[in-house]
This record gives sequence, C-alpha cells and structure tokens, in this order.
Amino acid sequence: MSLTPEQIAEKNARHAARMVRKKAVIDASIARATEDRGLLIVITGNGKGKSTSAFGTMARALGYGMKVGVCQFIKSRTDTGEEAFFGKNPNVEWHVLGDGFTWETQNREQDIATAERGWAVATRMLNDPGYQLVVLDELTYLLKYDYLDSDMVLDTLANRPDMQHVIVTGRGAPDALNELADTVSIIADEKHAYRAGVKAQRGIDL
Repeated sequence: MSLTPEQIAEKNARHAARMVRKKAVIDASIARATEDRGLLIVITGNGKGKSTSAFGTMARALGYGMKVGVCQFIKSRTDTGEEAFFGKNPNVEWHVLGDGFTWETQNREQDIATAERGWAVATRMLNDPGYQLVVLDELTYLLKYDYLDSDMVLDTLANRPDMQHVIVTGRGAPDALNELADTVSIIADEKHAYRAGVKAQRGIDL
C-alpha cells in the first residue's frame, strides 16, 4: 500500500525526531570518553574471523604510521597471504612461533617449550613502548592448555607501556583475560564452508 504525501511527511518527521534524540545520546557518550591509553582487546569465540579482525585493525594502525609487532602462536605456516602482505611493511615485525596445532604435534613437552620461546619474543615487544600495537594471535590456547603461567602473562599485559595497544585472539579466552581486557568480542559460529567439504581457500582462509 502506497503512502499519501501527508503520511510520508509524518513518517519523515518521526524519523528526524528519533535521530535528534539518538544523536544527543551518542554525543553525550562521546563527551564522557576522555581517557587516552592503550587498549587490551580480546577477540574470541568459535567462529571464523578472529585473526582476520586483528589484522584489519593492524592495517588501520599501519595507516597511521604505527609500529606493529605480530606473534603468531600455535600456527606454523609462513606462506599465508597476511604475512606475505604485511611482512613487506617496514613498520611490521612478524614472528611465526608455533609448531602447528596440538593435534598435529601430539607432544605436550614440545608445545610448552615452543610456547615459552614464543612468549619471550612477545615479552620483548610488550616491554618496548616503540611497539604501538602488538598482536598476540592464538595466545588463548597457550593459557587454556597451561603451556604458560596465566598469572605471568596477565601481569605482563597489565604492566605494558601505557599507550601500547594489544590484540589477543583465539578460542576459549579465559575469564581472567576477559576481565583484564578493555574490549572483548565473541565471534559466533553459525555456518562454515569447511563443514560442507570446501577446503581452505587461498586469499580467504590462507
């Protein structure tokens, strides 16, 4: 059913009034946000896109000329599209610090030793204010499986340089990490092409 000119005008007026009220609420919220400091962001959940989200933020940081450090735990591939792209940027330091997923290594002692070596790299970045953004990709697994001491990791994150931003990705982020974080995003798993028999696609998954 088509609306009359009067009904359209009334609808437009109601919309304008709602937007005025909404703008007032948003403007007031922005005005209250005066603190300036580094953020700890956790991207977790069972859905696809956690690392992808982190790398998107990384691209934004690089657009402002920020120095970024990347530590990829668990993962062992060095032929991904993101590393090929970001690794060329002089403001990026990229480290692949894993031996593969736990079902591939099947060796807890090896996984712990690898995690400790990787965390040493991450700690160096987290103690250096020259890194304005540090991405700790798949760190949650190292906490979930007790490869690293959680208190030690949380203490390092809490005491990093004031203006340093950190993004932690991975499934099953522990409650203590989420409590410490400033922003926590949980990506849900609604549907995945892999379960329909579609292999990982270059440029999309790799």
